[in-house]
Amino acid sequence: MAQRGSAPEKRPGFFSQIKSLFKFTREVYPWLPWLQIAILVAGVLVGVILGYLIPPLQVWSIILWGITGLMLGVLAAMILMTQLSTKAMYKKIDGMPGAVGHVLSTSLGRSWQASDTPVGVNPKSQDAVYRAVGRGGIVVVGEGSRGRLTRLIKDEKTRSLRVAQGVPVTVLHVGHGDDDTPIDQLAKTIKKLPKAIDKTTMAAVIKRIDSVSQSLSSLPIPKGIDPLKARAPRPR
Repeated sequence: MAQRGSAPEKRPGFFSQIKSLFKFTREVYPWLPWLQIAILVAGVLVGVILGYLIPPLQVWSIILWGITGLMLGVLAAMILMTQLSTKAMYKKIDGMPGAVGHVLSTSLGRSWQASDTPVGVNPKSQDAVYRAVGRGGIVVVGEGSRGRLTRLIKDEKTRSLRVAQGVPVTVLHVGHGDDDTPIDQLAKTIKKLPKAIDKTTMAAVIKRIDSVSQSLSSLPIPKGIDPLKARAPRPR
C-alpha cells in the first residue's frame, strides 16, 4: 500500500503568534513588558474613575467600568506592540544584504510590483540593485556602497528608459547618508511618488521590462531576508 502524503504543516495558533511577536519585539525593546503593564494599569484606573464619576454609583458599575478599562488597555498594548514590532524588524534588517528586496516585495501594496530578487548584483561585494514598477513609474533602488553601485544603477536606469519611454525613472539609494533613504522610510518614499501612469500602462511596462530582463539565476544573488530570522511574526 502506498504511503499517504505527509500531513500539511500546522500553522501556529493565535496565542502562539502573539507570544512570538512579543519575544521578537522585546529583543529590541527590553522595556516593552513594563510599558504594557503600565498601559493595563492605567486602563483599569481610568475605568474605575469613570465608574465613580458616572451615576449611579454602585459596586457593580465600578467593576464593569474597570473591566472595560482593562479591555481597552489590552487593545492599546497590542497596538503598541504591533507598531514596535515593525520598527524592530527594520532595526534588525538594516544593513543586511537583501533587506531592500524584503521591503519592496512585502510593503508596497497592490499599486506596485517588485521582487525580493535584485535585477543587478556585484557577486563579490553583494551590492545590489532592485526595481519596482507602479503608478509612480519605475523606481531603481541601490543597496550597498554608493560608489560600487554607480555602474549597476546606470545600466538599469538606461535599460528602463529604453524599454519604457516616457515613464519617469526614480533612483533611490538605501543608507544613512545625506542623500540616502533609510530602510524604514523606503516604502513610504516610493508610495509618495506622484502617479504618472495608469494601470494599463503599468501592466505594459512590466511586460516589456520582464521580456528584456536578463536572467541572474547563475549569480550568487541574495534573495531577500529570511522571514523567520528578520521579519516580525504577526498574529492572524
